[in-house]
Amino acid sequence: MSLIKNTRPLLLIFLLCAFCADSSRLEHNPAESYKAVNAFSKLTFSRPVDLQHPPDNTNRIFVVEQPGVISVFPNNPSASAKKQFLDIQSKVDDEGNEEGLLGLAFHPDYKSNGYFYVNYTALNPNRTVISRFKVSALNADQADPSSEQVILTFEQPYSNHNGGQVSFGPDGYLYIAVGDGGSGGDPDDHGQNRATLLGSILRIDVNKQENGKQYGIPADNPFAKNTNRYREEIYAYGMRNPWRFSFDTQTKRLWTGDVGQNAYEEIDIVENGGNYGWNTMEGKHCFEPKNNCNTSGLKLPIHEYGRDQGLSITGGFVYHGPTLSELKGKYIYADYATRRIWALEHTYLNKPVNTQLLEADFNISSFGVDQENELYLCAFDGKIYKLQK
Repeated sequence: MSLIKNTRPLLLIFLLCAFCADSSRLEHNPAESYKAVNAFSKLTFSRPVDLQHPPDNTNRIFVVEQPGVISVFPNNPSASAKKQFLDIQSKVDDEGNEEGLLGLAFHPDYKSNGYFYVNYTALNPNRTVISRFKVSALNADQADPSSEQVILTFEQPYSNHNGGQVSFGPDGYLYIAVGDGGSGGDPDDHGQNRATLLGSILRIDVNKQENGKQYGIPADNPFAKNTNRYREEIYAYGMRNPWRFSFDTQTKRLWTGDVGQNAYEEIDIVENGGNYGWNTMEGKHCFEPKNNCNTSGLKLPIHEYGRDQGLSITGGFVYHGPTLSELKGKYIYADYATRRIWALEHTYLNKPVNTQLLEADFNISSFGVDQENELYLCAFDGKIYKLQK
């Protein structure tokens, strides 16, 4: 697949079926009362796929641009200029729709050590690279491009399903979203293969160097010190293409959207050691090539939706921002292709209630929050938006 700039869904999957059956879901669609407004009207970006803020109380916004650039600017609606924090375009392969510079995470001690981590795809061979860089000692708005330390790399058999999110959890470990390696239907069965990193959420300790690697394995990782040759980095598995995960800052739960194949998109709450079913299951249903599938031991999604609602989920955040009190505690997410934005209210005691907030006039590639937990939407029209009543 060649990279199409701004004209096709970033996460469009091979051979998507637009005529598949509806999912079983609890859907509530009141008259839409929300709108999306341009948060920084004087700024534009090249295919923004991530938005982050550093834990240093400087109230800055960092936007990841898929070709290989990270931009920085003050969190001010009147901001008129952005600065180039990092440019690694020469290292990044973004030829495929789902390739490129895909994720950014600031170290919890960034204020003192200046470390940040990125996830990008590279060539020769086709691979995912997780690297650490350091901010310049002379300029807080400029990274040192020569400071790259490769932490982890693994080959990608196809150009799609690269995942791409990197984020530090409340436990201080680095979590990494990894797709099943691509093509369609997981032809190599990576999702259920614990001997590969593909199709997983990984968790590593970047504050240690162990066994010749630039990271350590947390002692409570589910396969730490196993004797079955399972990858010890795995935190959870059975993922197809986890596109955007986040931690609820109140409950500490890990939420992810997982892009479906032919019929269903899903939302999972990810737990240590969980098997989320792919490619035995798609959503809560047996995946077509699998006969007599067994759901024993699988973690089924908390919510799914079918092709009448969308075909490429963009995972979001549980909202804890200061401006939209009626959304507090609800998971805000979207579908890239149909441009719908929803709020999912979920507890373990009650059935989920899913409310459509609006149907946007732009494709939502990612979400992000600032240091006050206000929510932003990254759009493939090159702009950053906020929700308003």
